[in-house]
Amino acid sequence: MANSAEGMIALTSAEQDSGDSNLPPAGPVDVEDFVITNNSAGGIYEATVGGRTAAGLVYSTAGNRVILSATSVFPEFRGQGVASRLLGGVLDELRGQGKTAAVTCPFAAAFVDAHPEYADVLDPTFRSHPGQRGH
Repeated sequence: MANSAEGMIALTSAEQDSGDSNLPPAGPVDVEDFVITNNSAGGIYEATVGGRTAAGLVYSTAGNRVILSATSVFPEFRGQGVASRLLGGVLDELRGQGKTAAVTCPFAAAFVDAHPEYADVLDPTFRSHPGQRGH
């Protein structure tokens, strides 16, 4: 990431990003200022807001599957829905590429539980992720 990851806070529950367990895919961050880039060399999807690194989603790949393992947000961007928007954008991109996602990150698991519209992106062999409730 462009900034040091030292100040980032790993998200372990849905409430840490939005304060709302329903995890809206869009937060108050202006869409035009929000950009997601894939730092494939580092295995991180990065979200920038107004040109500043705001959040990261650590991942690895196994064939056509992308394993989403950790979501972190810089403190000044917490509570604005940045992590939710990052996850939604990444899952939309994976869907467009015909890839699937395996979720091991607790925040990402809560996000997909709250947003069944992403069920088609989840890898069918990895449907049992943390926080999953009978899908």
